[in-house]
Amino acid sequence: MSILVFGQTGQVARELAAHTGVTCLGRDQVDLGDPMACAARIREMGPDAVINAAAYTAVDRAEENEALATVVNGEAPGAMAAVCADLDIPFVSISTDYVFDGSGVAPFRLDDPSGPLGAYGRSKLAGEQAIIRAGGPEGAWAVLRTSWVVSAHGNNFVRTMLRLGRERDGLNVVADQIGGPTCARDIAAACIRMAQSLVSEPEKRGVYHFSGAPDVSWADFAREIFAQAGIACEVTDIPSSAYPTPAVRPLNSRLDCSATETVFDLRRPDWRAGLHDILKDLGEI
Repeated sequence: MSILVFGQTGQVARELAAHTGVTCLGRDQVDLGDPMACAARIREMGPDAVINAAAYTAVDRAEENEALATVVNGEAPGAMAAVCADLDIPFVSISTDYVFDGSGVAPFRLDDPSGPLGAYGRSKLAGEQAIIRAGGPEGAWAVLRTSWVVSAHGNNFVRTMLRLGRERDGLNVVADQIGGPTCARDIAAACIRMAQSLVSEPEKRGVYHFSGAPDVSWADFAREIFAQAGIACEVTDIPSSAYPTPAVRPLNSRLDCSATETVFDLRRPDWRAGLHDILKDLGEI
């Protein structure tokens, strides 16, 4: 099965590249700021399925560049979904917990109302809506919402904590934001599984949730990183209000992933085991 992936240097795209039959397109090969060019590449390459692992992910910068973020995260996935529907091939796109408002303490269900707090979330929600319209009630499409992506590649919380933990004796880390850290390798495998399933079972189309377990605060996540890496760095809990950012972060990033398990037999992966693999890949253990 040939799978065309939009994205090349991002965390999930790099993990997808390790799978057989995958071709990844980078920025030098296609411009996500040009949705029609994205659609044209799909027609030109004629894959068996498409996975969109590319996005405008600079959450804070999106506050000042919402128009560009909306093109990349909203219009481009919609154009991809439209051509995939026309070619009758599966399309899977990665979305985010930021489409919710982060209120409450219960895991967000698929039927919970969206309510993004900032530009990034609004742009990703626009992408979801564009995919749903383009794919329609008969297409083979899926949107996979995930959270707190980490890997041995790029800029992410694990790599930042490893760097800072070796530089300092103690760190203040936000403790009132709760979610499920999700390893990019697990997200990649989930996307492949979904694309393969949609080939013969397009009725599985829809929006799904997928995040690591158990849910945890950023502060406790940091403690586990230091514990596994053998770094002596004390973590002090602080509220989000003590670490202001241009874009508001959701306090509750918990996702109800039960539908994903039922439909695709994809259980929430244990992020602690995934963290061990990341640290091993980085030569930290």
